[in-house]
Amino acid sequence: MNELTGTGKLIRLILRRDRFLLPLWVLPLGVIPISYVAAINGLFPTPAGRQLYATASAHNAGFVALYGPLNGSSLGELVAWRAGFIPLVIGLFSILTVIRHTRTEEEAGRRELLGSTVTGRHAGLAAALVTTFGANLILGTILALGMIGQDLPTAGSWAFGVEFAASGWMFAAVAAVAAQLTSGAGGARGIAIVTLGAAYVLRVVGDISGLTDGPLSGLSWLSPIGWVQRISPYGDDQWWIIAPAAGFTAVFALVAVALSVRRDVGAGILPPRLGPAWGAPRLRSPLALAWRLHRGLLAGWIAGFVVLGVVLGYLAAGVGDLVRDNQQMRDIFARLGGAEGLIDNYLAGMMGLFGLIAAGYAIQAGLRLRNEETGGRAEPVLGAAVGRFHWAGSHLVFSLLGPAAVLAAAGLAMGLTHGLNTSDIGHELPRVLAGAMVQLPAVWVLAAITIALFGLLPRLTAVSWGALAICALFGLVGTALGFDEWVLDISPFTHLPRLPGGQFSAAPLVWLSAVAVALIAAGLVGLRRCRDLPIT
Repeated sequence: MNELTGTGKLIRLILRRDRFLLPLWVLPLGVIPISYVAAINGLFPTPAGRQLYATASAHNAGFVALYGPLNGSSLGELVAWRAGFIPLVIGLFSILTVIRHTRTEEEAGRRELLGSTVTGRHAGLAAALVTTFGANLILGTILALGMIGQDLPTAGSWAFGVEFAASGWMFAAVAAVAAQLTSGAGGARGIAIVTLGAAYVLRVVGDISGLTDGPLSGLSWLSPIGWVQRISPYGDDQWWIIAPAAGFTAVFALVAVALSVRRDVGAGILPPRLGPAWGAPRLRSPLALAWRLHRGLLAGWIAGFVVLGVVLGYLAAGVGDLVRDNQQMRDIFARLGGAEGLIDNYLAGMMGLFGLIAAGYAIQAGLRLRNEETGGRAEPVLGAAVGRFHWAGSHLVFSLLGPAAVLAAAGLAMGLTHGLNTSDIGHELPRVLAGAMVQLPAVWVLAAITIALFGLLPRLTAVSWGALAICALFGLVGTALGFDEWVLDISPFTHLPRLPGGQFSAAPLVWLSAVAVALIAAGLVGLRRCRDLPIT
């Protein structure tokens, strides 16, 4: 039997299972940059205005950190630069997709079941990679055709689409390798996401150092994200960069195949750490068990947010340089909401981004309940003197308080760094920390959606990622796309006070918290009364 026998059928199975999830990230990420064309055209209708904006932005450390280097002032170059953060998001979704259909399948026992049929050893891995590669290719095609429809150059539009597709391909291959290393889906996701974060940090440090011809500018070339951004759509159109990106993808895919041969189904290359024969007294509760399961993930997220907080807090002081002593730029930013308090707008924007990312952690922590159920580990716990509320509540603690710890770490790191830059820690730290913590009620709503789906519709718990994707779409480009206010209000993040710098109101925080409580209650009641355990 061929090693790839049955790959086509497994691809069809993945497409059927993800018929709702794949469009939820492929379509928005392909369409979002198209909306930037009208937005930038409206703000900077003349070449002179675009040149002024490009000149100021290209030398601003804050903008370079978020979007990457800017080498031109044409409409297409500004759109491609403004979408510079999206390859990171594409990489994240590609990682989650590959691991969902490789390591998660093994952890749940379905890989072994399928392996007993007429399927080759590498069919599952190949199906996951081909599906993810295809999804990214469709995303890039949607983007390219959309940009061509906006009367932008054809060659640059296809280069733009390739940039997005290549970022997804590379990190899908990284995820394939990570799936071979550990015996748990959580560990595999952690390895792949840390790799993605490291690539982003290398790109940021290298690009910022490059603003002053610093010695670290070469670090950008160590980052796959730095590679794809140097394709420079609508500018130089450096097609040759596709070669190292394709080579990176091929090498990691081949490494994943080689590693899969060296391990048993359900096992990982890295041996699991053996625990003691007898558990300590402190582990004799569901909460203690939940802590053992969540602590690594929580520590990784806190460390990542601290790094992001330090980097973005350091860059905050430079944002004001964009309009300082430049009346024309003041006028331009007045159209974006006022040049007064531009640094506060930057800080508030970063806090909103932190809130969206922290919601990803909250969802991931909530989905641990479903993973424990489908993995067969919930039944032994519930077979003891442990009720369903007690078991679910132990994991719920991390879905609710974990984001609080993550956001607090980000707020403290960013506020402290910015305060040191401005020599006013006492003023800046409380303001930035408040801006971080005010995101919590919206994050809790998304965590509550996960719990409600788990309790009432357990097979649809993964749809909670779709809710996050909708919030990200509305928050990042909802206004630019011309959505009505009632549509934007669907996202809980729309209702949050914009801090620091904005007017604080406790009412939306109370209402969002009440919605979260109601959804959690519905999920717990559903878990207790409305369904059996397990449902696979």
